[in-house]
Amino acid sequence: MAKVDRIGLRDVRALKPGQLIWEETLPGFGARRQKSSAVAYVLAYRTAEGRQRWHTIGRHGAPWTPDKARTEAKRLLGEVVKGSDPAAEARAVRKAETVAELCDAYWADAEAGNLLTRRRTPKKASTLLSDKGRIDKHIRPLLGQMKVAAVTRADVEAFLQAVSVGKTARRAKTGKKRGLSNVRGGRGAASRTVGLLGAIFAYAVRHQMRADNPVHGVTRPADARRDRRLTEDEYAALGKALRLADAKDDKGNAKLWPAAVAAVWFLALSGWRSGEALGLGWAEVDLARRTIILTDTKTGRSMRPLSRAACDVLRGLSRSGELVFPPTRGEGRMSGFRKLWNRIAKLGNLPSELTPHVLRHSFASLAADLGYSEPTIAALVGHKGHTITSRYVHAADAVLLASADVVARRTAELMGDTAAGGEVVALRA
Repeated sequence: MAKVDRIGLRDVRALKPGQLIWEETLPGFGARRQKSSAVAYVLAYRTAEGRQRWHTIGRHGAPWTPDKARTEAKRLLGEVVKGSDPAAEARAVRKAETVAELCDAYWADAEAGNLLTRRRTPKKASTLLSDKGRIDKHIRPLLGQMKVAAVTRADVEAFLQAVSVGKTARRAKTGKKRGLSNVRGGRGAASRTVGLLGAIFAYAVRHQMRADNPVHGVTRPADARRDRRLTEDEYAALGKALRLADAKDDKGNAKLWPAAVAAVWFLALSGWRSGEALGLGWAEVDLARRTIILTDTKTGRSMRPLSRAACDVLRGLSRSGELVFPPTRGEGRMSGFRKLWNRIAKLGNLPSELTPHVLRHSFASLAADLGYSEPTIAALVGHKGHTITSRYVHAADAVLLASADVVARRTAELMGDTAAGGEVVALRA
């Protein structure tokens, strides 16, 4: 059993059948040539209980090089210090014989934050919820009983077609009171679910459950473009509905939860994603500089300019809690926002296909109508930035603030604010 200061390609290539070398720089990290020509990178360690473990990192060759294997060994040793047992976890994953069991292993790792996104951060709670829904509603019913190693590209293509035509469509009760899940399927659902399936089988390949990914090479249909925007009549109807929702009844109580009404005003006047607004905390708001810094969005850190109209909506809200738009009761986000939106839409006789996301697309489209460039619109609504310096900026500049004001003013005009032609006035929240 030889030792080298640092394992390199020359050391790996010089290994003889059955020979094992250890690295002195990183104790426990080694390389072993089997009786065949294959070389595997290994890690020896002791668990918190003092048990000796032996874990195979992977075979030499793409993607495993000495440097990548060493980096992985360091990561695993860090997990061991925290109490994990990589060898035992790998054995548990290899025992997952069916696709359903593979999904269980994938989900457990994702929920624990061990699976990183392209931005090298753990999946967000909303993404995890979407993944679980696609697993439970589509993948388990159609592929769950199949053996992981037996799934072929043809099986994936048949799965794609089945979800596209609605084979998994169903209505079922959820665990919540009066909760109902309506699974429709369709081309968009099929495309997104096959994308997740590809990630799940990539996970299986990494854990040596099979040699290839059967999703590779499968052509997915493109999602339908969300090009719906509010018409002028729909803007007016929405404004009327919000005023009706904000009106008081005979007892002086608001007809709808005021924070929900304010949230819809804010979305219409800012072009934000609804999830960003509902998760917004007062600590992120700087009304003096009319700027909000979101540290964790779909595209990472994001600085947003606030129009005067959007600021007025925020000033009309109570600051009794951490969230700007709190739920009707309890802690956390406003989980019933979609139902409250539907009630507002009903007050305005708005079409059922209008969703809060349409407000975002309408804001961006309106900005384009007013002659603003794509980079300006991207900065207004929080599309992914392309400049390195943007991460260091902490306040919106005068040009962006003026642009936000113009678009919000036009939005307010369309929604029936008769004073919007001049200074944007406070909207009832």
